[in-house]
Amino acid sequence: MDAVTLLVEDLDLQTRYYHEALALDIIEDPADRLVADGRRAVVTLGRGGTPLVVLRHTPGLPRPARGQAGLYHTAILFDEQAGLAATLASIAAKAPNTYIGSADHLVSLAFYFTDPEGNGVELYWDRSRSDWAWTPDGHVQMDALRLDPNAFLGEHLTESGIATPGAGEAIVGHVHLQVGDVPTARAFYVDALGFDETLTWNGALFVSAGGYHHHLAMNTWNSAGAGPRASSIGLGEVAIVVPTADDVAALDARLAHHGIRSRNDGATLHFEDPWLNHLKVSVEG
Repeated sequence: MDAVTLLVEDLDLQTRYYHEALALDIIEDPADRLVADGRRAVVTLGRGGTPLVVLRHTPGLPRPARGQAGLYHTAILFDEQAGLAATLASIAAKAPNTYIGSADHLVSLAFYFTDPEGNGVELYWDRSRSDWAWTPDGHVQMDALRLDPNAFLGEHLTESGIATPGAGEAIVGHVHLQVGDVPTARAFYVDALGFDETLTWNGALFVSAGGYHHHLAMNTWNSAGAGPRASSIGLGEVAIVVPTADDVAALDARLAHHGIRSRNDGATLHFEDPWLNHLKVSVEG
């Protein structure tokens, strides 16, 4: 998974949240050098030079309607629990009202937030793959057990983490979407795109590549029956990287076989899911 693009109404407010509260670095990306009225129109943020979130200023768009398809959350995966704890402490100090919950998912420990414009954010750490349990039919065992954030901070927060909350490495681990129904999501993401189904659980579908617990998830918890999205702030683009241009071409052929329109320049493939969530697949590096 690559950086998630968000369409935002207040670029300064959103930048402060991701930079100051989540302790993400502002990355100078030549592609961001768009200006509107003399101001930056796009801001890329990440860790260690790795982009995680791209904020694109799109004033004039409405907020998503209640029950609309779109983004459920962007999930940022930390390589160490200490780095996750440091970021949690930063949010607790600078934007405590954005915290909405936490859970032990057996495969991971996850903490959930909502940014100032209503976009979901998950910050999480994975247990070792050797500790994940799989059923005989290839589904990963997950749950939503109680996870005490204060106990987690007490165990993993360090003085150096408090001083430098942005020091830990992180990547986009997965993206979770809101969709209208699970069967249509399965037909698109599993049958057409070729992801492996790893779990169907409580109105949600989890899919991955390479034996991960999930790279994408689609749920109907707030959006059952939703049709194609209307234009709004929120999710702009989900980006996926693959090893070679041949992989891009193979996916383009799969989409054509399933009657899904796409735009392919040889290195990057653009297309939309049945709810008009925009996806981009490009060559890694």
